[in-house]
Amino acid sequence: MQTETKPVTQKVGKPRLSKGIRDHLVAYSFIAPNFIGFALFTLVPMIFAVILAFVKWDGSNPMNFVGIDNFIRLVKDTTFHKALWNTVVYTVGVVPLTMACALGLAILLNQKLFGRNFMRTAFFFPYVASLVAVAAVWNFIFSPTMGPLNNLLHLLTGIPIEDLPRWAADKDWAMFTVVLFTVWKNMGYYMVIYLAGLQGVNPELYEAAELDGAGGWKRFVNVTIPQLAPTTFFVLMILVINSFKVYDIFINLFAGADNQLNDSTRVLVYQIYNTAFRSLDYGYANAMAIVLFLIVMGITIIQFRGEKRYGQ
Repeated sequence: MQTETKPVTQKVGKPRLSKGIRDHLVAYSFIAPNFIGFALFTLVPMIFAVILAFVKWDGSNPMNFVGIDNFIRLVKDTTFHKALWNTVVYTVGVVPLTMACALGLAILLNQKLFGRNFMRTAFFFPYVASLVAVAAVWNFIFSPTMGPLNNLLHLLTGIPIEDLPRWAADKDWAMFTVVLFTVWKNMGYYMVIYLAGLQGVNPELYEAAELDGAGGWKRFVNVTIPQLAPTTFFVLMILVINSFKVYDIFINLFAGADNQLNDSTRVLVYQIYNTAFRSLDYGYANAMAIVLFLIVMGITIIQFRGEKRYGQ
């Protein structure tokens, strides 16, 4: 008796993904939220800003393509030249003073002093304090007639108050005032960075220099400065970039009084803001923003090359 043999049917399941593909999908799932946020709120606006730099648009009427006319306007625009020059002057004033004060404070507060932790906190506090609040306090201190600074100078020197500097209310002193304010507010932050750099200096180098008869100044020049070179370069680049992008300090100290000060406090980002949101010339404002972007990118490239050089 023969028995019928049924053909064996093999169950066909869903194709399984390889382990490598699964690992990539898991990795992309973690990256996707940040990338989507970056694309929506950073990448797309940047691309749109580049497009706007080549059009004329007031936000309501249709866009008109003008090519490089906006950039040609920049070459002839004396107000833009003034804003760029003010930004450079501000940068030249802020960067070396902030670095010198931050380094001096770091070296001082790296010593074993009474109340050292309190002093570190006190110098760092202006950086985290509300900019609006401290700007209001500074405007009161530097008030030409009622401010305590001019009244103190009047008592010490006998010079009439009306002959003393008007500080933030004078076009010749306004930039000096904002430089002092910026240095005071930010030096505590860079002091912390220098303190971190000082912790990495090998104390045996100081001992060897002291055995060789080197005094405090020679130890500072021949040991501290070379060992802090990467930290100093990092602080320099960050300060320069932040100085070119400054806006909030000027708007809080002068509150739109640039016309009364003969545009002596009009910096580049503030000029971009005025052109875009007051004059409603979005295309021209974005052309200025592209120029600022190129400046900051150039500084950043120098920073990366410097970091690579010090890392070797």
